[in-house]
Amino acid sequence: MTTINKIILLVGLIGSGKTSVGKRLAKKLGLPFVDGDQEIEKAAGLSVIDVFKCFGVEEYRAGEERIMKRLLSGAPCVLASGGGAFVANQTRLLAKKNALTIWLKADIDVLYSRTAGRKRRPFLQCSDSKIKSKLQTYIDEEYPYYSEADIMVETKNEAVDCTVGRVLTAIENYLNNQSDNGDIS
Repeated sequence: MTTINKIILLVGLIGSGKTSVGKRLAKKLGLPFVDGDQEIEKAAGLSVIDVFKCFGVEEYRAGEERIMKRLLSGAPCVLASGGGAFVANQTRLLAKKNALTIWLKADIDVLYSRTAGRKRRPFLQCSDSKIKSKLQTYIDEEYPYYSEADIMVETKNEAVDCTVGRVLTAIENYLNNQSDNGDIS
């Protein structure tokens, strides 16, 4: 594997595997792992759910954007973004400049199986019967933004290490293609 001296930003919807894949990917690459949601919690001194409840979605997104700006200006790491962080134009522009972006794309059934019944996800605070329709709305609204990522890897109901292996292969292929085109700086 080529040495990576850049931030690797994982983007995707709630339940796409950004944290679980990110932790193992970081270990394989010898980079630190940073979780965007945990950074929001540290900065606010509150859980993500409490930030959302106390300040509302607009302030949550504004805080997320500030955190992402700081993280995307930092040292190389594997960074798992919050689900909607990449939707913000400023975050996408900074990511394109400072990071290798990887979209972990999952279909609605995979997302549902990973999110139903979990109460720590502020953007899915609804009954399990409504989660699929909410996920579909997020797919419709956010997948066009995620499609701007450098790399797309589909996540499936499989062992995390299988997904990590496919991400590593995709990174290697991307970097080889960039160097073949003279695009690596």
